[in-house]
Amino acid sequence: QLRLVESGGGLVQPGGSLRLSCTASEFTLQYYAIGWFRQAPGKEREGVLCISSSGDSRNYLDSVKGRFTVSRDNAKNTVYLQMNSLKAEDTAIYYCARGYRRGCEYGMMYWGNGTLVTVSS
Repeated sequence: QLRLVESGGGLVQPGGSLRLSCTASEFTLQYYAIGWFRQAPGKEREGVLCISSSGDSRNYLDSVKGRFTVSRDNAKNTVYLQMNSLKAEDTAIYYCARGYRRGCEYGMMYWGNGTLVTVSS
């Protein structure tokens, strides 16, 4: 299947910020919904945020509301996840995924391999 590539993960102290990027070379991201998901150690994968092709965002996770923001730069064929005020419980592998359609309500079809975010002092 087609793959997306995440980047920008790393080690950050609590209260710090990171910006993750999601890119693809095989298709144009602006025509599809793009979702961000994460999987913490020992836990199941959960949805974080999604952005539709029209730029509308959908929040899947109450714990990141007001701290995380998803955005698009269509000229760079890139979707970003800006993460502020990071907490230890945000530690996870973060994945981006391309939806079946333009809206976030239709599920995800293609996935990247993830980038690790570690929040620790």
